[in-house]
Amino acid sequence: MKILVKDLVKSYNQIRLFHLPELELNSGGIYCLMGASGSGKTTFMRILLGLETADSGMVTITGGNRFTAVFQENRLCETFSPLENVMMVMRRPADRNRLLDEMSQILPAECLERPVSTLSGGMKRRVAVCRAMLADSDAVIMDEPFTGLDTETKQAVITYIKDRLNSRILLVSTHQAEDIAFFKGRIIQLTGGNAND
Repeated sequence: MKILVKDLVKSYNQIRLFHLPELELNSGGIYCLMGASGSGKTTFMRILLGLETADSGMVTITGGNRFTAVFQENRLCETFSPLENVMMVMRRPADRNRLLDEMSQILPAECLERPVSTLSGGMKRRVAVCRAMLADSDAVIMDEPFTGLDTETKQAVITYIKDRLNSRILLVSTHQAEDIAFFKGRIIQLTGGNAND
């Protein structure tokens, strides 16, 4: 999969939020989107997902069109279990025991079959990560995925993500320099109207 961005501009109330002159994201690449609050990270991700439109410019996607995402909100079905939340996005019937084993890599096994509403915020965040990584996709987009996670848990989750990337594009937004160090990804910096590598 390749995502090519050319002269992408987005404005709100006649104020330019960002301008991306050129950006190329390739299969297997890890890209870390950084910038201050309000710099347009979430908006850029929503444009890639087709949830918003740019004012001008082009996004060309070749070699695949399936995205999974972790949004700033977990967007889980609260009355369903973590396991059920993952199973509902699987394109093919999944082996229940295999999924339980996969999810237990970053979640306590005893929480996987009880309602999501009973879980802590950090656990819900990890369920959202599992769902994005275990569903079939060509690219994974994660918007501030580590909210509510301590450093040790964050490191475990990043290892989990990297081990399951399987040649997909990963674009993750973060404020934290330590996240970049864990991922060892290419930095894309959004700064007040312009973006730089």
